[in-house]
Amino acid sequence: MALDIVSHGRRGPGGALRFGPEQIQQIKRTVSRASEVMVKVSGGGRDIGGVRAHLKYIGRHGKLPLETDEGLMVQGKNAALEIARDWQLDQCRSQYRSKPADGEGDTRPKLAHNIVLSMPAGTPPEKVLAAARIFARENFALQHRYAMVLHTDQAHPHVHLVVKCEHEYEPGRRLYIRKDTLRLWRERFAELMREQGVAANATPRQIRGQVHRAQRDPIHHRLRAMRAFGQLDAMVRSQRATPKPSTFMRDKVMTMVKALQGVDSSIEQGKQTLQRTRDAVIDDWRSTAQMLRRQGRPDLAEQVERFAGQMPPVQTDAQRLAEQWQAQQRAPTPERSQTRAPDERSR
Repeated sequence: MALDIVSHGRRGPGGALRFGPEQIQQIKRTVSRASEVMVKVSGGGRDIGGVRAHLKYIGRHGKLPLETDEGLMVQGKNAALEIARDWQLDQCRSQYRSKPADGEGDTRPKLAHNIVLSMPAGTPPEKVLAAARIFARENFALQHRYAMVLHTDQAHPHVHLVVKCEHEYEPGRRLYIRKDTLRLWRERFAELMREQGVAANATPRQIRGQVHRAQRDPIHHRLRAMRAFGQLDAMVRSQRATPKPSTFMRDKVMTMVKALQGVDSSIEQGKQTLQRTRDAVIDDWRSTAQMLRRQGRPDLAEQVERFAGQMPPVQTDAQRLAEQWQAQQRAPTPERSQTRAPDERSR
């Protein structure tokens, strides 16, 4: 995916392409590595029990108030039940579809979407909440019922937003979230954060030289636990998934094993694909720098070139995982320190 920022320029009086004020500001934010907003769908309940369970979770089982689309604060151990009743989830047709059998995928439509709006550490939480309120009102008010809560128990302040899928006044109309929807939401949330005085940005990760998606929390914790208990080492040595972790993690680790052994040609093919994408991004940044110079912005052009030149080398997930494991193997452990202790004392 190329930057293609040149195509967003505008023709000037002489017919030459020029960047407008908006494009200039976005370039500045990107090369100065402004905070990137995060908007993701973290799942959704397919029955009333699932929706209530998530509302309980984000409300910390009654400890935090849930703010509704009507501006009400609902708190306490019965908050999730009150909201589910108010949303009349029991009247949603999909609520009564049969649950899948064991081992089958759940294809029932969702009753609610779970959305997370997040900013990096150091962002004032109250500004994240203020932007999230406007975001929710603009996208869902008088169409889809919703409730939200601000979490500050982690370094990055974030808002959990639960949105009812069925439209309130148009039977049969539902909220569908696609890739383009998420892209537009990210861009709008970044605008709202800037209105709060936070230099926020919403650019594709490839444009910033970031190859890897952030690991989902369960995957991250599973991987860390496997390292802690030595399961990852055992899987590498045995080349098979004896600890029986999740299918996703098993595939990840076995791909890492192949990367270490150099026996999987698809890994190299994947790296070549990533490299082609990176080359296209670099070319587009260079074109951007040339246009900025023609537009009389040499300082910004230099920043663009420096930004493009500092992008890290491309690397597949398997290669990154393999390097992390190798680094862990080289790192000193209490056992290794104890075995070296006599030699060190003798010196």
